[in-house]
Amino acid sequence: SGLNFQDLMARQGAIDSPPKTPFIMGSECAGDIEQVGEGVENFKVGDRVVALPDHKAWAELVAVPATSVFALPAGMSYLDAAAITMNYTVAYILLFELANLTPGKSLLLHSAGGGVGQAVVQLAKTVKDVTIFGVCSKSKHEALKAAGTIDHLLERGTDYSNEVRKISPEGVDIVLDCLCGEECNKGYALLKPMGKYILYGSSNVVTGETKSFFSAARSWWQVDKVSPIKLFDENKTLSGLNLRHLMYQHGSHAFVRRAVERVFALWNEGKIKPVVDTTWALEDVPEAMQKMHDRKNIGKIVLDPSLEPKPKPATPAKGKTKDKKAASQESQEKKASSVESEEGEKKKEPELTNGTSEDKSDS
Repeated sequence: SGLNFQDLMARQGAIDSPPKTPFIMGSECAGDIEQVGEGVENFKVGDRVVALPDHKAWAELVAVPATSVFALPAGMSYLDAAAITMNYTVAYILLFELANLTPGKSLLLHSAGGGVGQAVVQLAKTVKDVTIFGVCSKSKHEALKAAGTIDHLLERGTDYSNEVRKISPEGVDIVLDCLCGEECNKGYALLKPMGKYILYGSSNVVTGETKSFFSAARSWWQVDKVSPIKLFDENKTLSGLNLRHLMYQHGSHAFVRRAVERVFALWNEGKIKPVVDTTWALEDVPEAMQKMHDRKNIGKIVLDPSLEPKPKPATPAKGKTKDKKAASQESQEKKASSVESEEGEKKKEPELTNGTSEDKSDS
């Protein structure tokens, strides 16, 4: 199963029309078909497939509508399938259906080191003379420079707009934004005439461990409201992509299927190769989600139900542990007690009370 940023937002209840709780999370999985429902003719038991369900993907057995199931190309592993399907389908639609990427164009990409970001970079490089400006955390720059696929790396949180203008005074042809908030205004301002700004996420809303009304309100407030007349006057385009809504609210399954098939064809041709950051057992999903939340992944994070969970550190019994300051203080007390005993004044040393350990886990 693939881990996607929308899963973090779903956990916090920060997505539109969330499923009723309790529910199983996950929107991408790969495996073998074990049973086929009545009326399904395109698949049979034993077929190797990948699926994009609305949710419930993080499980060993998943029931999925046939419209959201895709046959795997020969030779594609389940790991590659879980890493490629969602991210590269989103990237393909962004670049070739919405942005109409052609040779010689320039592109500004946020979260360039993430799963979709790496997919965008690889797909964009299948077109000649495309210049990519990639914005990401400074900690990812060294690894991305080594890959050599991004022409200009920019640091997140800095005045990257000014850096882009130094290299390309007119701006860029395409902006792909998964952050929202104030980045919308910066991105729109960087567009050349006939440029296209495309929003495909709002990860700036996820700033803490729980849903924040303040973050959501701030993200909305920071976005300038652009009128159609302004777009008309400036010859610019604004558009958006929400793959979940495209499939499950708008019913555009045939459109998505064509995009998936094109992505698989590019994989068969050797033009793209999914970048996998790490694989985790299902039991370790909190740690995997935390890594994505902290923006520490480069490429896709994958969950594998066949993996054994990582050993957890032993939880010491209550009363058995002391921090360094407490241990030092107790040592000083013991020394003072020893001195006083020699002077004839006896003092009872403090006793430690053994407590029982409690195993607490997050659901």
